[in-house]
Amino acid sequence: MKRLNENLEYTILETDPLIRIDKFLSELYEELSRTTVQKMIALQTVLVNSKAVKANYKVKIGDFIQLEEIPLTEQDIQAENIPLDIVYEDDYLLVVNKPSGMVTHPAPGHYEHTLVNALLYHINQLSNINGDIRPGIVHRIDKDTSGLLMVAKTDYAHQVLADELKEKTTKREYIALVDGVILNQRGTIDAPLARDPRDRKKMAVVASGKSAVTHFEVLKRFSDKTLVSCQLETGRTHQIRVHFAYIKFPLVGDYVYGKNKNATEFGQFLHAKTIGFTHPITKKWMEFTRELPQEFSDLIESLQSGIAS
Repeated sequence: MKRLNENLEYTILETDPLIRIDKFLSELYEELSRTTVQKMIALQTVLVNSKAVKANYKVKIGDFIQLEEIPLTEQDIQAENIPLDIVYEDDYLLVVNKPSGMVTHPAPGHYEHTLVNALLYHINQLSNINGDIRPGIVHRIDKDTSGLLMVAKTDYAHQVLADELKEKTTKREYIALVDGVILNQRGTIDAPLARDPRDRKKMAVVASGKSAVTHFEVLKRFSDKTLVSCQLETGRTHQIRVHFAYIKFPLVGDYVYGKNKNATEFGQFLHAKTIGFTHPITKKWMEFTRELPQEFSDLIESLQSGIAS
């Protein structure tokens, strides 16, 4: 399943179910309910082979689908009194610890219970570089990934932090639990990523894709799993998840790329533990860490008796 803002075009493959288009699109895009898709079709913002269709149209192999997002307005996004774990805050930015299961920002079909809804309630001022729908959001992590995010209060701070990410000077350390025992103590996965040509719902290692580099170090080995620390040079969609699946050590709990296709209640066991950056105003280096969430820690403890080395 993919996110709507990643790709608004899709070609039906032989592996796709040939079902009604409203059902197909609601299953393909995680933000879209079937009702939302039907509304988009009624507004003729869904085209198949450059023509508007009805909701009961059955997709065919080779069909080329194009979508236009239903415009969201500031009025669509409501402040919600959702508790936030704010690790740091000043007049220019804050660092938030996002729980697994929370979407970073609203999108068509998913207007509520996101990090942005919570930020609008707790924070009086947020940057507007990304518009009314993603105020303050400098970068994002997957819904089922927990951990630290930078949020900007001013446009200037937002631009500086975004530039640091682009220049690869931001420190981002993730902790992941993977299936299988990794024998090398350290390693680098340097493999370009793009949309999977055989399954457009997923990302994959593709020779013509964008550069993606993940450094890792083994923290602990268990009987059939490994706990690793990951340092990102790049921040591609699903990078850590795809890279470890590529080397045959998929993340535990990853229902898209993992061995077990059933999603865990917690999601994939991936946590953005540390983030470091130069403060846009003071120019001082700042670094923040949040330890693993309870569900992650509990699983590690349950594996202790099976440590392999």
